[in-house]
Amino acid sequence: MFSSKLQFKTVPSALLATTAIAGLLLLPVAPRSYADEHSRCQHSIEKAESNLDKAIHKHGEHSPEADSRRRELNDERQHCWDTYHGWWDGHAHVWHTDRDWDHP
Repeated sequence: MFSSKLQFKTVPSALLATTAIAGLLLLPVAPRSYADEHSRCQHSIEKAESNLDKAIHKHGEHSPEADSRRRELNDERQHCWDTYHGWWDGHAHVWHTDRDWDHP
């Protein structure tokens, strides 16, 4: 009879300890995944900027190909803005906190 009382006392303690350990193990995941998503956004913008630069070099500044690549770049910047309230400027290598990529 004494051992059954001991089991009832240790089960909640063990459950609490297991939950606490699991919670501590999951804490580092959130910042890392945020950084991974942020770098994916940065990479997508850099790729779109590169595609635009190639289209301008090959077809000209105001060509339909360049205009199409420019729209793709703006879409990537808008996605980053919607997600992080910032956008990456691959040429200046800086994050912007103002939605001003379409201003001269």
